[in-house]
Amino acid sequence: MALLWPMLRMAAANWRNVAVVDDRRRYTYREIIGGGFFMADHIEQATAKQHIGILLPTSGAFPIALLGTWLARRVAVPFNYLLTPDELAYVIADSGVDTVITAKPMLEFLGGTDKLPPHIKLVCMEDLDFTGVPPLRWPPVLSDDELAVILYTSGTSAKPKGVMLTHGNLHSNVEAGIVHAGITQAQTFLGVLPQFHSFGLTAMTLIPLRGGCKVVYAARFNPRQIVELLRQHRPALFMAIPSMYSALLALKDAEAQDFASVRMAVSGGEPLPNAVYEAFLDRFNVRLLEGYGLTETSPVLNWCTPDAAKRFSVGRALPGVDIAILDENGRILGLEEDGEIVVAGPNVMRGYYNLPQQTQDAFVNLPRSTTAHHDGAATTTKRFFRTGDIGKLDADGFLYITGRKKEMLKVGGEIVVPREVEEALALHPSVRDAAVIGQRDDLRGEIPIAFVELNEGHEFNQAALRDWCRQRLAGFKVPREIHRLDALPRNPTGKILRRQLASILAMRD
Repeated sequence: MALLWPMLRMAAANWRNVAVVDDRRRYTYREIIGGGFFMADHIEQATAKQHIGILLPTSGAFPIALLGTWLARRVAVPFNYLLTPDELAYVIADSGVDTVITAKPMLEFLGGTDKLPPHIKLVCMEDLDFTGVPPLRWPPVLSDDELAVILYTSGTSAKPKGVMLTHGNLHSNVEAGIVHAGITQAQTFLGVLPQFHSFGLTAMTLIPLRGGCKVVYAARFNPRQIVELLRQHRPALFMAIPSMYSALLALKDAEAQDFASVRMAVSGGEPLPNAVYEAFLDRFNVRLLEGYGLTETSPVLNWCTPDAAKRFSVGRALPGVDIAILDENGRILGLEEDGEIVVAGPNVMRGYYNLPQQTQDAFVNLPRSTTAHHDGAATTTKRFFRTGDIGKLDADGFLYITGRKKEMLKVGGEIVVPREVEEALALHPSVRDAAVIGQRDDLRGEIPIAFVELNEGHEFNQAALRDWCRQRLAGFKVPREIHRLDALPRNPTGKILRRQLASILAMRD
């Protein structure tokens, strides 16, 4: 069953309750759903095309546009407004949209209206009338296999790839997330993640609305504003990326009492540095809980909860998610053995839009009887998605991420996992964050090169940092060079853009 009808039923049961608070106003469930009905009518008047672009800030306007798209039985294409105008132009062309739901301040991200193709129609929400009784319609009965959204990834390839997620994908992930994390209507969410990204879409938009919760949005991450929102709204759930938690630690006037209401402070997008974890626990008495997922998996796969968490683990799999670990030859490994993480379940994408070969390459068929979470079905094989991440499972079903397959270095025949070196560097008092990439070397094949962000008031000392690493790492893992950056390049969910680090290194050489 698609997610639309359960969300409408939840809205009907919470008609007068506050659904969303954003930087501009409050929305009741009636206003969110009613706005969706208005938006569906506007969409049908604007275009007959199936794909509808959405270019909006993190706010209550986004679920209105999304629900309107689904009520009109169309496919939403949320635009990553942090892409360059040229990249956005590629997404517009590749997705085939001719209509974009937006707000006037967002048009600058497109490079101005004069740079848009002449066939593109803009539906600016400020110009629409949402007063009175919306034009009612019977909501469509959407099947699990129908396409719901196309989310374009960034930072991992030369061009963004469109990930096709069905209504069944999203519905399964939302329902499993609510059960796994014990979400109740009494809980308030605090959201700072962009809704064009799968994490912000599912975990911070669809889950709270389906759960009948209140969600508070900040369009931009400002540490001081986040603390004020924590004090004002007393949320139970807060989800952010590691660099955001690090920035909150830098606030001198933030206190443990500010976080007293938070039942789950979830960290995702990138590995959580142990220094940040320990500092948050020590200063705010908050244990950060790691989760794991990908755009291709709607996105949540694993999630540590207050009742089921282990340090350095991303938690147990959500209900319905199967996980296996493969070696380089495609053989399924046992417990505590590192290999590529492959996943299966109703939340796994249909494929990449307009990329049939990449879709085919992204999956592997495995015998059901040897998977980590055998469900007893009669068929002999199951289709698993290759995550490209390296990890291991323990006897309790907890998953540990140990690296990225594409990021692993081979130094003189020895494997070096960047995360291990980054963790060592992050323990130094001067280092706020670190990233390690490989550089080709005629003698050793590759050598590790590190980039660091420094904490305020500290001087950069390459020799001291290399000595620090020598005391904690095998010699072949010690970075040959360490470079200082004011800020490591990241995508909107905090993932370090290693391709940009390679470009920076090439320019310096």
